[in-house]
Amino acid sequence: MSTQGGGDQELSDFGYTNQLKRTLGSFHTFAAGISYISVLTGVFQLSYLGLGQGGPAYWWSWPMVFVGQLMVALTFAELAAHYPVAGSVYNWAKKLSNNHLAWLAGWMMLLASIVSISATALAYQRTLPQIWKGFQVIGDGTGTSDAANGVLLASLLIVFTMLVNAFGVKLMARINSAGVFIELVFAVLLVIFFAAHFVRGPGVVTETLNTGANHTGGYLSAFLIAAIASSYVMYGFDTAASLGEESKDPHRNAPKAILRALVASALLGGLIILFALMAVSDVNAPQLATDGLQFVLTDALGGTIGRVFLIVVGIAITVCVLAVHTAAIRIAFAMARDNALPGGSKLAKVNKKTGTPVLPAVVIGVIAIVLLLVNINSSQIFSAVTSLAIILIYIAYLMVTVPMLIKRLRGQWPPKGAPEGRFSLGKWGLPVNIVAVLWGGFWTVNLAWPRAEIYNATPPFHWYLKWSSVLFVAVFAAGGFAYYWFVQRHKVGVLADHAAKSAAEEPPAEIREESA
Repeated sequence: MSTQGGGDQELSDFGYTNQLKRTLGSFHTFAAGISYISVLTGVFQLSYLGLGQGGPAYWWSWPMVFVGQLMVALTFAELAAHYPVAGSVYNWAKKLSNNHLAWLAGWMMLLASIVSISATALAYQRTLPQIWKGFQVIGDGTGTSDAANGVLLASLLIVFTMLVNAFGVKLMARINSAGVFIELVFAVLLVIFFAAHFVRGPGVVTETLNTGANHTGGYLSAFLIAAIASSYVMYGFDTAASLGEESKDPHRNAPKAILRALVASALLGGLIILFALMAVSDVNAPQLATDGLQFVLTDALGGTIGRVFLIVVGIAITVCVLAVHTAAIRIAFAMARDNALPGGSKLAKVNKKTGTPVLPAVVIGVIAIVLLLVNINSSQIFSAVTSLAIILIYIAYLMVTVPMLIKRLRGQWPPKGAPEGRFSLGKWGLPVNIVAVLWGGFWTVNLAWPRAEIYNATPPFHWYLKWSSVLFVAVFAAGGFAYYWFVQRHKVGVLADHAAKSAAEEPPAEIREESA
């Protein structure tokens, strides 16, 4: 049993004893957050959508999304300073609300993370075949077989991240930190290289290329669709807190890691998109709407240098999927040790040799691959699966920011008697929290809006494909909660192997499920 320090006192308050190993330093936690965000992965994966739907002016969605997500990150930083525990969103919702909402938040976050693994791994298809044609195993790369080949490449990547996570957090952290270091260095170099190849000024971001002509709402409608590309990048910063039980001095490191990861990613990503648009030879090039910024790499920088940066993008995608997989495991583990998932005792078992829960790594990886295989022949898989992942994340975040706002309005946050010196928003807490909730609500609606451009862009056209986001979220939310309510909630309680000594006989009120 760990000593009551470095965050373990809070674990006792939750009714837990720490079975994970505290081996991660400040850079490791920062790297976990920034690799989940992974600016190179997100920017390059969906830039084709932003440019194709909104033209160069879609760039303005980047600072807009950053400001909105910064409000969420600030509230999360406060929570991380008080509760740096595994399964951050799940356990935060438990402290701020009740077991029922916490379960739903954890369920949505777990589902979102699994879908994010699948969606992010698909980014390989837009990158690897441009590095070497041999990566186009299925088809000839003309687009007709991209979905199937993308599923193959993504599945291989998920198997890799599954094995790394199964071998332990130290190996994961080393690979992740090395990948993040490479990504950050080359992201800066990419900005410099683009700057050396400018052919126009920053005024390019005022050009819409008449993309709003076919929308009843004009360019605003086009812009809101294009902005999905930006919203896909800036989330997952809570991963730094979710690794709190494996981090040294998490009260101090987790809040800093959350904010630094978001700010660094926003700054680098914004400059990369802007400078790429200033460096590309022709902003009207059709390849921008099909290949995105990958086209700019070879167009502006030449084949050799462009491929070097594409290799780095491939590395970024790899560590991003690794980080998302890691975060998903922590959520599953956190819920399992409360016996809030089927087979909780098995899912919560920590391998003594590796110091990590192995079974969740395998189960999550298998489900992510199955999700891809179900859609193997769908040419719409890229935008649809990606959008579903973002929707679920935003909903899960709302299940934290909304009850936190209610606590503030009741004068119950920050918690009384909390140690001084921890990150706090002070008098800015209420307005920041309000904006975080309004932003989350607005953007959830925008993401889930039944647009053909996202959910049914190509034939065959079916109403259920267009409404797939709403149907998917409703079915999994309602179905999952129904299972919890009628079956699992009667079994919820901290497993004996994970209970703090003071809670071994009887789980505390926050954890113990109320009797039916």
